[in-house]
Amino acid sequence: MKKLHLVCNAHLDPVWLWEIEEGIAETLSTFRVAADFCENYDGFVFNHNEAILYQWVEEHDEELFKRIQKLVKEKKWNIMGGWYLQPDCNMPSGESFVRQILEGKYYFRDKFKIEPTTAVNFDAFGHTRGLVEILKKTNYDSYIFCRPEPDMLDLPADDFLWIGYQGDQLLCHRAYNSYESHRGEADKKIEGFIETHKDKETGIVLWGIGNHGGGPSRIDYEKIKELNERVDFEIIHSTPENYFDDVLREKEVLPKYEGILNPRYIGCYTTQIRIKQLHRKLENELYKTEKMVAHATLQGYFRYPKSAIDSAIRDLLLMEFHDILPGSSIPEVEDYAISLAGHGLEELKRLKTKAFFALCSGMEVAKEGTIPVIAYNPHPYPVTGMFECEFQLPDQNKNKLLFANPVVYQNGEKVPCQAEWESSNFNVDWRKRSVFEATLLPSQINRFDVKIELIDAKTSSNEISNNDDFEFVTNDMKVVINTKTGTIDKYEVKGTDYIKGKAFLPLVIQDDDNSWAHKEKGFRNVIGSFELMNKKEAQEFCGLHSDDISSVRIIEDGEVRTVVEAIMKYNHSFLVNRYYLPKKGTEVKVTTRVFWNEKMKMLKLSIPTTFKSGGYLGQTAYGVEELLTNGDEMVSQKWNLAYDGNSAVSIINTGIYGSDYADGEIRLSLLRSPGYSAGKSDFSVRRKYILPQDRFSRFIDQGEREYEFYLNASSYEERRKLVDRESMIKNETPMILSFFPTGAGQKSGCFARLNDDVIQMTTFKREERGSCYIIRLFNPTDSHVTSTLLIDALEFQETFEFEPYEILSVKVDPKKKRMKVVNLMEMTTFDKPIYM
Repeated sequence: MKKLHLVCNAHLDPVWLWEIEEGIAETLSTFRVAADFCENYDGFVFNHNEAILYQWVEEHDEELFKRIQKLVKEKKWNIMGGWYLQPDCNMPSGESFVRQILEGKYYFRDKFKIEPTTAVNFDAFGHTRGLVEILKKTNYDSYIFCRPEPDMLDLPADDFLWIGYQGDQLLCHRAYNSYESHRGEADKKIEGFIETHKDKETGIVLWGIGNHGGGPSRIDYEKIKELNERVDFEIIHSTPENYFDDVLREKEVLPKYEGILNPRYIGCYTTQIRIKQLHRKLENELYKTEKMVAHATLQGYFRYPKSAIDSAIRDLLLMEFHDILPGSSIPEVEDYAISLAGHGLEELKRLKTKAFFALCSGMEVAKEGTIPVIAYNPHPYPVTGMFECEFQLPDQNKNKLLFANPVVYQNGEKVPCQAEWESSNFNVDWRKRSVFEATLLPSQINRFDVKIELIDAKTSSNEISNNDDFEFVTNDMKVVINTKTGTIDKYEVKGTDYIKGKAFLPLVIQDDDNSWAHKEKGFRNVIGSFELMNKKEAQEFCGLHSDDISSVRIIEDGEVRTVVEAIMKYNHSFLVNRYYLPKKGTEVKVTTRVFWNEKMKMLKLSIPTTFKSGGYLGQTAYGVEELLTNGDEMVSQKWNLAYDGNSAVSIINTGIYGSDYADGEIRLSLLRSPGYSAGKSDFSVRRKYILPQDRFSRFIDQGEREYEFYLNASSYEERRKLVDRESMIKNETPMILSFFPTGAGQKSGCFARLNDDVIQMTTFKREERGSCYIIRLFNPTDSHVTSTLLIDALEFQETFEFEPYEILSVKVDPKKKRMKVVNLMEMTTFDKPIYM
């Protein structure tokens, strides 16, 4: 007889249209109801995931928690999924997904002696293909999801094999008609499945009142019991694992799918951009701090502060919840997410600072008349670039005719450097910001010394003499900035022109009040663009006393770079673009500061390349995706790359996720201004307009926002090879600080080195259980790569052969000075996972 697996769950968002206190309260209520149901109805099985919810129960109702433990042991309550929570499944980095799983699985192993083998993300707005390898390497064999639905994405079947970047296959199921059922209507959902799946031998239906919790109801249970007596399916209360066991038992040849599980709710790639930027910052600071702390503890400076790091990890994981990171929650939740990020960043700053000072042990005392500047490079390879550091002079320079100019030295040799305006505006020659170009040695402290030279205090002109454009020419590139538009009209690298014109023009897109953008696939309706202010407008906006300042002007110029600023406006909004043009190299930094006062509109930056065809790539979780080139909104992470033949343009960001590409033009999504949690139900609509029309309503992302990008171009082969490391360096930046060492203690030295140009060290941390350390290496290219890992402190050297997109985890035992390869669960193939 045909078999239909019913998986009862109670989808429970910790926050969304409510705050977290209400989420905790509903968790306790829902779990009590579910426990009663399991105890009172023989054969009924309740399924629930998300370790954070169980932790709340453990903290606030110990007796209920013990009941659930007993029910799990009796197999009446199924620990489903096994993650910390159901996160957004596009924007977290690959390592963040690993931490979601580690935090959840180890909790369930500790408290319930259970390890699920089917992962679930019912409510996520699309899914990155990088999940395939991540799940396979964390002991999962199957996956259930709900979105994108059939009207948004065609799949070969409900059950299929999803092919990952490395070629792994994951058994997947797209659930029928969402993850929930309304009270008293579960039988209708089941009947709908049976009617549309008459040819299925084995099926699965998710049911239970959800979103704000709920789970099973007596009326639904009785209706299902009655339905079971009159359909040609055997209806059983079951689990995801049992369903997939039956699917595999049928030995049916399942279709394969190598595409993306996107798009869905494309507005969420950009909505509430502050949360997304803070999430990226917290990710970057976490993984950088872990590396610094692990280095310091291996050197014996202090004990590994696991509880403090775990606290910051939990802040990050909660920020990744699928209604926080996508920006679909109410204003109070946005504020809560910002406070979460602040807590995590403060925790990490304390740890990072402690590790930094410890790693400065044994450094020479500064010579008379010098100011030490110390940089820690967290990456296991040399990093060459421009670095900035602010510091204080011993005393103020009171001679108005002279300027105290900082000159930077490394190992006694002067390096290219220049003084730029510091963050403060204290009107004395006392605080300094030095920008210098140097190479930082891998995984170690690097020492620079600054000497102050008194030079004539000359005021350089910020006017650009050419009325039509400003040309910046070096041995490596030519950049032309149009003084009438404030955009880059030419970006020529080694004789090849990569920009068509008007690059970094801010475009205004017609949008609406829907936070999610429910059914849209793209944002292409341009209704305007920012234009340069005239002199008077720019003077008033900038608060200047002079009325003779152009809207495009040079604000910094020196041995290292020239910085050009452009002041623009649109309707009630204002924008400042700054172009950082290097005297050496081809990487152009661009910052955009926008003061946004538009409603139901979207802001994008346009970068029209000279390409006429080709493709568009984006970084995803432990992978790289070939994105659509038809103008549909795409989601990616730290970088995008457009290519045509053997030419490529890359753009690195530090906190955006949405973009589109069509006809050679990259459009980067900066912000949207819909209403908060403004949407509509799939089942009922109570009024004509989403937002009330009789009062003021708050709109998202009003006010000041700032962005940072890095433009580069070369051959496709070179860009593709280098862009991943470049983006990692721009996000996990070296820590640089002016500090006078005492000379005491033992020098820290170098921790780790990689001898190739591609492989990344994404993680260096203490293992989840035990005293060993985990090093995670990743090949972000589609080529085979050989790399040698050298760990000087352990006198260890090992050469690894990497498959395309391979994630390799190594467990380091510092006491035995031994290493072994493990999976993402930090176990070898001989370590047995625990199954229900």
